[in-house]
Amino acid sequence: MKGTKHIYYLLLYLPYLISVVFRSLPHSSYLIAWLGSFFIFFICFKGIIKKLPDDLPLLEQLLRPVFFLQIIFAGYMACTSIFYYINALGYEYLTFIGNKDFISGDVYRSIALCQRYYVLGHAALTHGIIAGMSYPQGKKYRVYAPSMSNLLLGISVICLPLGYLFSKVGSLNQFSIQLNGLSFVAGTIALSFAIRENKRVNLWAASGLFGLNMLAALGSGFKEPIIMCVLLLGIFLLPIYGKKVLPVLFSVLLLLFFVLPTFIGNFRKLSSEGTDVATARNKSLDRIINNDNLVEDLQDDNWEFLTGRLSEISMFMKYTESTPYFIPYYKTSLLTSALQTIIPRFFWPGKPDVEQMVMDRVYAANVVDRQSIVSAKPAFIVDCYLSYGGIGIWIGLFLYGYLSQNLSALAERMFGGYFMGTAVIFAGLFQILWRGNSLEFLLNAVFWSLITMFIIQKIFKARGILYKVD
Repeated sequence: MKGTKHIYYLLLYLPYLISVVFRSLPHSSYLIAWLGSFFIFFICFKGIIKKLPDDLPLLEQLLRPVFFLQIIFAGYMACTSIFYYINALGYEYLTFIGNKDFISGDVYRSIALCQRYYVLGHAALTHGIIAGMSYPQGKKYRVYAPSMSNLLLGISVICLPLGYLFSKVGSLNQFSIQLNGLSFVAGTIALSFAIRENKRVNLWAASGLFGLNMLAALGSGFKEPIIMCVLLLGIFLLPIYGKKVLPVLFSVLLLLFFVLPTFIGNFRKLSSEGTDVATARNKSLDRIINNDNLVEDLQDDNWEFLTGRLSEISMFMKYTESTPYFIPYYKTSLLTSALQTIIPRFFWPGKPDVEQMVMDRVYAANVVDRQSIVSAKPAFIVDCYLSYGGIGIWIGLFLYGYLSQNLSALAERMFGGYFMGTAVIFAGLFQILWRGNSLEFLLNAVFWSLITMFIIQKIFKARGILYKVD
C-alpha cells in the first residue's frame, strides 16, 4: 500500500512522550495519556500515516484489524481505566461521595504510570497494524457458492458438533476452541445472509443457531460472549441495512452493559453454590425481571463492574509495584514457556499445567491470594511489561499488531478476499486476538488456529468451494 509517511509514525507516540514530560503531575499525566488513545484512533482513522484500505466500502471491511481488533483491544486496554480513576477521586458516576478507604497520593502516580504504559502499548499496536497493511491483497483463489447462506450455515452446523467431539478427545482438543469459534461466526453471518437472501428455511435454522449461541453465552459466566454475539450480528447487518442499524445496535449494547453485571454476578453466585447451568441462568434472569429495586441494584452492580472488572488497571498497578523492585524481569522465560505450550500433551505427557504456570506470576505479585478460586491471568501488555518493562511493551505490542494484520491478510489471500478470509475465517479462528490473553494461552491459540486455517483451506479446495484463479 503506497502513501505511507514514515516520519508520521512519531505522531502515534506523542501522547506517551508528552505524558512522560508531565509525570511529576500525576493527574495531568494520566489525562494526557488517556486522551492520547483517542488521538491515536483519530490519526489512524483519518489515514494521516497510511491511507486506509479502499478496496471495499467502509461498512464492508469493519472486521479488518485496523478497525475491529484495534478498537476492541486498545479500547478495552487503554480507555476503560477512566472509571477506576474517577472512583479513586471519590466519585460514583457524577456524584462526589468521597473515598470509603484511605487513598494515598501515590495511587495517582501508579495510575498515571500504568496509563502511560497503556498509551505506549496502543501506539505500538497501531504502529504494527499500519506497518503491516498492504491492500488490495492479490487474489489467488475465489469462492464458489451458489448460496452464501447455505455455505455459511453448513460450516456452522458441521463445526459445532465437531468442536464438541474434539473437546472430548485429548489428542484433538487443541482444535475444539477454533471450531466452536468458527461455528459461532459462520452461524451469525449466515443469519444476516438469510435475511438478505430472503430464505425462510435458512432464516429459521440460522436463528436457531444464533439462539443456541446466546444460550451458551448466557451460561458461560462471562459477559464478553454475549456482547460479541450481538456486536457481530450488528456488524454483519450494517452492509444490508446501512447506518440505520447503528441506533438499535448501540441501544442493545448499552442495555447489555447495564444489565449483564448483575446477571453475571447472580449467575456466578448460584453456580458456586452447586446450581446447574440452566437453573442458574434461569434464576438469574428471574431475579432481574422480578426485582422491585432493579434500578438501584443495577446502578450499584454497574459501578462495581466499571471500576473493578471492566478495567484491569488495578491489577497492572500491582505488577508495576512488584516488578522489577522485588521480582526481577522475567526476560525471555515467559516466551520460552509459551513456546512449550504449543506441544500437545499427547506427545508430552509431562507437560506443565499452563494455568498453573500463568498463575504462579499472579501469586508472586500478590495480585490474588493463593487460596482464592479466582483466575486472574495477566493481560498481554502485563506479560510484555513483566518481560522487559517499557521496551517489552513496545516490542510486544508492535509485533502483536503486525502479526494480527498479516494473519488477516494471509486469510484473505488463502480464501479469496475479505469476506471469507477475514470476516469468516480470521474472525472465527483468531478471536483471541480481539481481547488478548496471557502469552502462553495466546501463542498456543494462534499457532493452532493457523494450523486449522491451512486444514480448512485444503478441505475447501477438495470440496470445490475454493478454486485457483488462473
